[in-house]
Amino acid sequence: MSQVKVSVISSAFNEEENVPILSKLFDEFNRKHNMEYELVFVDDGSKDNTYANMIDSEKKYAGIKTARHRKNFGKTEGILTGLKASSGSIVAIYDTDMQYSLDELPRMVERIEKDGYDICTGWKQGKYAKAFVSKVYNKLSRMIFNLPIHDQNGLKVLKKEIFSEIHLRKEWHRYIISLAVNKGFTVCEEKVELREREHGVSKYGNPFRVFIGIFDMMTVKFVISFLKKPMLLFGVSGALLMSLGVLTGIAALILRFGFNLGFRPLLYLVMLLILSGLLVFAIGFIAELMAIIFEEVEDIKRRGK
Repeated sequence: MSQVKVSVISSAFNEEENVPILSKLFDEFNRKHNMEYELVFVDDGSKDNTYANMIDSEKKYAGIKTARHRKNFGKTEGILTGLKASSGSIVAIYDTDMQYSLDELPRMVERIEKDGYDICTGWKQGKYAKAFVSKVYNKLSRMIFNLPIHDQNGLKVLKKEIFSEIHLRKEWHRYIISLAVNKGFTVCEEKVELREREHGVSKYGNPFRVFIGIFDMMTVKFVISFLKKPMLLFGVSGALLMSLGVLTGIAALILRFGFNLGFRPLLYLVMLLILSGLLVFAIGFIAELMAIIFEEVEDIKRRGK
């Protein structure tokens, strides 16, 4: 048997119908590729027979591992748990609903092994639900994060070492590529066909996920950009507010002593602008200290590897 080089991580929540099908397909796929792949199932707190089916598949087929969460923590935690159980130096993040063919993986792995890229992401092709939302989201992502790809939320294949360089919070699996590119890792893309789910129910039908995704996008952008030098944002903003306060104060003095006109609301506005500026400035100093601490922690983590 060949040594495992690719770990396919599949985090699942209530996917009892899909687990046995995917396991059988994976076994056929893996035998065809000289058993160089492994499938790491993660049951993310399912309420049905998902975990039992995973255990059955692990016993029935070679190259399948299973991990479990006591409750539903979300896909990001599922990926991180799968990483701990994985053996390959390359990782594929693959949804249990099988909307992508396993046969897409070797082509993407080859781009990493032979072409030298750190990440290969799938550019979704074909008609699918929420295509418009996906298009808008990815266009925003390209603009905000300066990504050289069309789609950062399709099938992903990447070097395992990347995960030791990036920090993933809840639901940040959507931004693995953005975070990795920010760290200097290279990315390419391959067109992949997105198929309709045949079994089970989609877990991404909540319309509020769009707003959550946008807020997360703003947070990630702040972390990878402004957190490096927060005073560039808070310092400039604070200085601008205080400058406006001073100018407003000068205008109030001219009106009071030049034209004998006094406006108490104008005085309140001066106080508000100056105090707000000082507060924003103080936040900037605190953010700078946090950034220094964060960098020191990252440095300690790197030295400890």
